[in-house]
Amino acid sequence: MKKPKPLRFLVDLNVGKQVEEWLKSQGYDVKSVRDIDPKAEDETILCTAAVEKRIVVTMDKDFGMLVYRFKIPCFGVLLLRLEEATAAEKVQVISRILRLHSRLLPRHFCVFQSGKFRARPLKR
Repeated sequence: MKKPKPLRFLVDLNVGKQVEEWLKSQGYDVKSVRDIDPKAEDETILCTAAVEKRIVVTMDKDFGMLVYRFKIPCFGVLLLRLEEATAAEKVQVISRILRLHSRLLPRHFCVFQSGKFRARPLKR
């Protein structure tokens, strides 16, 4: 059986530095919008992630509109609906998602909200 390639992430500003640091500590290849260009437009974030085959981790609901309505290509999106969560809670959620659903993150638009994870395949 072919081993899946390691996941690579592009973490949006609104997710927080603690999540970025935790992902790095777990051995993931992580880039941060904070380090690339804190003023980057969402479209630029999606395109950068697509070119580099990175999954965008964000809390910005606009990414759904960009992917589905405006058909901006992407490699994968994980939208966290955790508006009131602490940094530690976000890390806990990401840890659980990676443990249970990591194979769904590439080529899917994934949403975590109210304790539930759902994934919708991206059209090619």
